[in-house]
Amino acid sequence: MSEIPTTGTRSQLHPSIQTFLKDHPKLHLGGQEDFHDERNHHLEVFGIHNIPKDKVHPIGEVEFTAVRGPHGTIPVRVLYPKSGEDKRKNGQAAALVYFHGGGYTVGSVDEFENGLRLLAEESGVQVYGVDYRLAPEYRFPVQLDEYSAVIDWLQGEGGKARGVNPSKVLGGGDSAGGNMTAATTLRRQDNKQKPMAGQIMLYPEARVPFDTPAAVENNTGYYLECNGIFSFADHYLPRGVPPSNRYISPGMQDISKLGGQPPAAIYTSGFDPLRDVGVEYASKLQKAKNEVRWHHYEEMTHGFLQMTAWSDKAIECVKDIAKDMKDFAYGS
Repeated sequence: MSEIPTTGTRSQLHPSIQTFLKDHPKLHLGGQEDFHDERNHHLEVFGIHNIPKDKVHPIGEVEFTAVRGPHGTIPVRVLYPKSGEDKRKNGQAAALVYFHGGGYTVGSVDEFENGLRLLAEESGVQVYGVDYRLAPEYRFPVQLDEYSAVIDWLQGEGGKARGVNPSKVLGGGDSAGGNMTAATTLRRQDNKQKPMAGQIMLYPEARVPFDTPAAVENNTGYYLECNGIFSFADHYLPRGVPPSNRYISPGMQDISKLGGQPPAAIYTSGFDPLRDVGVEYASKLQKAKNEVRWHHYEEMTHGFLQMTAWSDKAIECVKDIAKDMKDFAYGS
């Protein structure tokens, strides 16, 4: 791959996204709503049972299960793709542990299931959506503890029972979930735990974007509100933990401390205040001699994984992600 830049670009917002934002004028991530109201509003729009039936992506099977974690039971929703049935039967299935976005504060697997179904069927990879404990009720590092607990479970008996090859367990997430994917990768590396087979990060909050062109260009009006990023960080961080912490802001770390990681795929959007911190992190990982795939969608906004019911372009983007997942899991 050619050298990755340190900032991204934008073109013209895709018509399907323009229409979606126009039709949902009060839907913001980090807007003026109380976060409890914001949670409810997102569920009303994106919840799998609230999406028109003809826009719901098919999936082979859905399982509701739970993993025992250090802070209690962790609900997990398993999406088994029909396209991966043979590998599941042979014990050679790959799995993606997915931590959803929402500023650590908003969201549930229910609001992401539709896009995750598409990811699963297009890739042949089982997807494990995790309903981790949200901030501010639970703060860092609770969420990272839960991420590793699910990874360990899948690399062990939980995965074996579901036909998963323990060497084919990927980690992934969008926005705050992308941050937690990067952080968990580093944390497992530092703790000498078994690594993930790859990391899939959609428009990740690699660090707080206080000094980037994207934060200025996309400050408001494109779903993710820039001011909300800072309030979400306040919800997530315990008192006394600096934003520069290695597991809070992977994107702030020196290149010399980012080597030896599993393959990474990073996806950024032109109309996203987090655009440049995602591009910057991809660049740093590449300079640290890691395998990195970077896809940039100039005409898209933050959160496109959740918008596949309204945007064919979002579907196209998700299919790109599925291809990288398939390559990381089963080889190109």
